[in-house]
Amino acid sequence: MSALFTPLALRGTTFRNRLWLAPLCQYSVEERDGVPTDWHLAHLGSFAIGGVGLVMTEATAVSPEGRISPEDTGIWNDEQVAAWSRITAFVRAQGAVAGIQLAHAGRKASTWRHFDPRFGASVPADDGGWPTVAPSAVAFPGYAEPRALHADELAGVAADFAAGALRALAAGFQLLEIHAAHGYLLHQFLSPLSNLRDDEYGGSLENRARLLLEVVRAVRAAVGEHVPLLVRLSATDWAEGGVDQEQVAAVAGWARDAGADLFDISTGGLVGGVRIPLGPGYQVPFAEFVHETADAPVSAVGLITTAQQAEDVVASGRADAVMMGRELMRDPHFVWRAAAELGVDIDYYPPQYLRSRYALR
Repeated sequence: MSALFTPLALRGTTFRNRLWLAPLCQYSVEERDGVPTDWHLAHLGSFAIGGVGLVMTEATAVSPEGRISPEDTGIWNDEQVAAWSRITAFVRAQGAVAGIQLAHAGRKASTWRHFDPRFGASVPADDGGWPTVAPSAVAFPGYAEPRALHADELAGVAADFAAGALRALAAGFQLLEIHAAHGYLLHQFLSPLSNLRDDEYGGSLENRARLLLEVVRAVRAAVGEHVPLLVRLSATDWAEGGVDQEQVAAVAGWARDAGADLFDISTGGLVGGVRIPLGPGYQVPFAEFVHETADAPVSAVGLITTAQQAEDVVASGRADAVMMGRELMRDPHFVWRAAAELGVDIDYYPPQYLRSRYALR
């Protein structure tokens, strides 16, 4: 039996395999209104057709000011819910679980999308940009200085995540992920490099984790007990004085107790100019550490590009699932090839594509 193709269940939701789509920012809402388009249907639908167990959206903002770029998707109004509903219906019809990543970019909001030649700077107000917020008035290199959030505003942040979660369920999503990685708002609160506060949301790790845990509790209270809830965490800032895997494992344990089910472990994104030792599966050891230390399910991500590599990660118990991004973009039907290479006869080939079926090895 293949570990990668063994179903996994979380709170009654069953994933047909453990090869999942990582969130992939598309920056493709040309109307800048947060409403997903035909691009998102074709993009996400291709992975559902291709057999992944979980189709996860890009970072989807819970408020307009939470968008990374003006072209990001959102989940703060009913028009967005209606547009997402079309996409989730298609994803679910192909047998995949439809998941959404709920996000707020904090000081990394209001930036030019990565394929714009102006990428790496903030979008000015006369080009559709907006003021950004953060735990402290410390800018990400090259971006505008954010405004430090007042303590009495933080309940509103948690409320935005909870409201976005409810809209996501109305849109047909079956799984939610809270984005607390890659240098976005909740990660900014977690790291002492970006959180210089001296109130109850700054200083100790317990204080720096307070907002994330409030968001987890608010989302869990809003959606009830049956919905799987993931949290994406950066296990290291790759910078001296930043968060490390020991701190993040502690936070994962607290978030598990607050209602989270699985931790999507990545790294980095908080500061620029750091040297990251890239290599095949370079982030898997961090996922394994959180898994063992926090005694919590995890997924692993980061230069996982072959079927045998993904199989080994899951079969060894280092992670409960793998998330793939760029390899799936290169080959949205990677799951079919992986099944054939691992000798697994899957029963969810679309009938329209049966003539292209790989021969089992």
